[in-house]
Amino acid sequence: MMLAEFFGPQPTPADQLPDPALLVRTLTRGALEALAGVREVDQLARWFSEEAYRSLVTRANLAARARSARGVPPARPTFVIRTVRVTHPRDGIVEAVVVVAGPGRTRAVALRLEGLDHRWRATSLAIL
Repeated sequence: MMLAEFFGPQPTPADQLPDPALLVRTLTRGALEALAGVREVDQLARWFSEEAYRSLVTRANLAARARSARGVPPARPTFVIRTVRVTHPRDGIVEAVVVVAGPGRTRAVALRLEGLDHRWRATSLAIL
């Protein structure tokens, strides 16, 4: 076994982790609030892998610049979570799609969670 494998994040089987549905809802809400500028992205850092977190930070910064250019202040988004679909393609892996309805549009949020070090971590987030 290589040292990086030994000291790196360790996979955790799904039966040793909590039901991911609540985390999927919470991360969806948190990500949408971060993009709206009413939540600090740092508050979500512990739940994301480094790559997914960087991607969310970049998107939140772009959204902040767009709001600033239009002179629009940050505002708490109003939305309703319509459906949550969670699949388990492999042990310790969850892929989920959340359909979120807002006042002007309906969006899909896709998440991939991996069981690492005895907790779920989002390794991918896409807001469509």
